Amino acid sequence: MVYVLLAEGFEELEALSPVDLLRRSSVEVKLVGVTGKTVHGSHGIGVETELSMDEADWDAAEAVILPGGMPGTTNLYADKRVTDAVRKCYDDGKFVAAICAAPSVILGGMGLLQGRRATCYPGMEDGMKGATAVQQTCVRDGKIITACGVGGALDFACTLVSALCGEAEARRVADSALYAFGK
Repeated sequence: MVYVLLAEGFEELEALSPVDLLRRSSVEVKLVGVTGKTVHGSHGIGVETELSMDEADWDAAEAVILPGGMPGTTNLYADKRVTDAVRKCYDDGKFVAAICAAPSVILGGMGLLQGRRATCYPGMEDGMKGATAVQQTCVRDGKIITACGVGGALDFACTLVSALCGEAEARRVADSALYAFGK
């Protein structure tokens, strides 16, 4: 199970691109509402979530995905249930994926990037405490996957597919979406 956490003000493409490509790969993905059943993105698009934070089964999680966007990222970070779930996934060796502001604000704020390579929205690198900032659209360092923002959303999604389903599946899904992943 992969959980995508949504709080008011999330960046729509950063959240929904991974959902789309993972589901094309038959990965079970659930949208989790942190701030309600219907959550509005930073551009006013309302998304109906499938679970609340209290309904998610963190023992069954393979990965947690943290979209960026403002104030979505700060709304995620402000909720102790979110940081507890992220910490559990991290401690249990599950994938923790964050894009845009989320690597800096959430993962950096929690100290989870110590000694790792990571990327984030340009100009927010100082928040990635202890990380080596890499200027790439998406970076995977072990079970941590980070990406730069909307422009890296498809790389982020394909990297998640690769991590969970293998490189061949990531290429198949990318090709079916007419996206040149890793080329």
